[in-house]
Amino acid sequence: MKIVKVSGKNKKHKVFLYALSTCGWCSRTKKFLSDHDIAYEYVDVDLCSPEDRENIIIEILGRGGAPRFPTIIVDDKVLITGFEEEKIKEALEI
Repeated sequence: MKIVKVSGKNKKHKVFLYALSTCGWCSRTKKFLSDHDIAYEYVDVDLCSPEDRENIIIEILGRGGAPRFPTIIVDDKVLITGFEEEKIKEALEI
């Protein structure tokens, strides 16, 4: 599984994004994080092996989420499904 690290000045929170390379909302989420200079890591799930995709879905379900994208995990505690700008701002304190 290829994890991409995106640098940013704001490293207050650990941010991990599960996305799809062809998803407009996922692209918008990446842009939002970059525009706010948030350091984050992401995986484009559709570019992963079938085994990795299955493990990712199991992890998201295990955290109480739904296997939809984008899925953002903040500080290994908060899970946000979809581009929910206000929820993202609240979780990242921006």
